[in-house]
This record gives sequence, C-alpha cells and structure tokens, in this order.
Amino acid sequence: MIRKPSAGNGSGPEWFKSSYSSSSEGDSCVEVAATSSCGTVHVRDSKNLQGPQLGFTADAWSGFIAYASAT
Repeated sequence: MIRKPSAGNGSGPEWFKSSYSSSSEGDSCVEVAATSSCGTVHVRDSKNLQGPQLGFTADAWSGFIAYASAT
C-alpha cells in the first residue's frame, strides 16, 4: 500500500488512503488519519468525507493492522 494524502482544508488531521483504492468502481476505500496530540487513529469512508468517523487507540490500531496483514 502506498499512502496518498487526500484533499483537505488544512484545519484537521491529514487523511490518507491506499493507492489501491482507485478501482473501476470509483474510490471505494477508507481513509486513515493519525493524531499525534492524543494518539488516536481515525477512520472514515472516502465516499462520505463529512460522515461518521471511527477512532481507535494506537495500540488497538496496531493490533488490527497486525491481524489484517496476517490474513
């Protein structure tokens, strides 16, 4: 996966989505942003930028990535 920053207004976290998200069905992917100030990783739907976001602790996110990479 290659991180590509998504367009933003500069007032919030810097969002990234996978370079694999550009498919024939559009950009069907999630975006991820890490905040260093509180150690939280945020996840949102790239098709609904103003929609809800999930927040994870850095430890929970690391555990998820390790699990997802192993499958």
